[in-house]
Amino acid sequence: MAGPLASLKVLDLSTVIAGPYAGHILGDFGAAVIKIEPPEGDIMGAAGPARTPGRGAAFLNCNRDKEIRRLDLKDPGRRAEFLALVADADVLLHNMRMAAAERLGLGPEAMRAVNPRLVYCAIVGYGQDGPYRDRPAYDDVIQAEAGWAELHAQTGDAPRYAPTIAADKITALYAVAAITSALTARAATGLGATVEVPMFEVLTAFLAVEHLAGLTFVPPLGGSGYARVLSPHRRPYRTADGHISVLPYSARHWRSFFEAVGRDDWARDPALAADAERAAMIGILYARLDACLPERTTADWLALLRALDIPCAPVNSLDALLEDAHLKAVGLFQKEDHATEGPLLRVRSPIRFG
Repeated sequence: MAGPLASLKVLDLSTVIAGPYAGHILGDFGAAVIKIEPPEGDIMGAAGPARTPGRGAAFLNCNRDKEIRRLDLKDPGRRAEFLALVADADVLLHNMRMAAAERLGLGPEAMRAVNPRLVYCAIVGYGQDGPYRDRPAYDDVIQAEAGWAELHAQTGDAPRYAPTIAADKITALYAVAAITSALTARAATGLGATVEVPMFEVLTAFLAVEHLAGLTFVPPLGGSGYARVLSPHRRPYRTADGHISVLPYSARHWRSFFEAVGRDDWARDPALAADAERAAMIGILYARLDACLPERTTADWLALLRALDIPCAPVNSLDALLEDAHLKAVGLFQKEDHATEGPLLRVRSPIRFG
């Protein structure tokens, strides 16, 4: 079936990851996406392996289904061409600083004057009513500023970034939610909207769900930080021949595991029964797991844990996922012949509409 956004046209002026990934998801949902690039192209095109200069892997994974046009938005002679695209679009998406957008005549008032039904989405580093609004922002900077990097220090490690472009991609998901919400409102009012999606606020809100913790209450009932995920023992565990991920979560899980490994004394611990008491001793429980798991192979543990219905998994590499039985069965990875780049492996949308 056609995607739920099949009747919509998106004008994507964004570069790098946050905006292009949002546009990519809208395209996966059926929208027709036109990507407007500067004459020199999107800087992300130079990153990673490529068959054609300017068409690197990460760029293709965010932009492969878009119609790409090179257009110098600073050239007054191309203004009419661009405004014709705006007049015909349902969504305009960019990730420029707003001051730069205004200098180019691309601010929300100018664009919505051309097309009052336009949903204008600006992915920015910081909300425009705050003192940081004119600062440049990239993923690493936002991970640090929003507290993500420091959370690693609370586990006993040095502050560090997630090994993925997390802030950009999370912001993209918020942008898609905001755009589709604005489109829903437009169906009732007939009018578009201006949507601001600030990376700093987005990632702060994302992390606050569990890590605001005691600071949720006024006055505070404790500090920030969700103890379970900050335990230094929360990690893939070493087995006799590798590593494994295992997460006993309920009292039943923990008792079943401890009984299976012959630790009836741990299984009878009365603290396991109450959720709050179990949460308070989670570091101890993880340490007990850590002590048991080197005794058997990963395959042995997976068989036992699955028999006990305890959540567990091997620690896969991304390379190994190409041969994963489940991902093969659902067809997540698909081969295609790209019009200019030849045979490619694509990841289909993980969401299915029926």
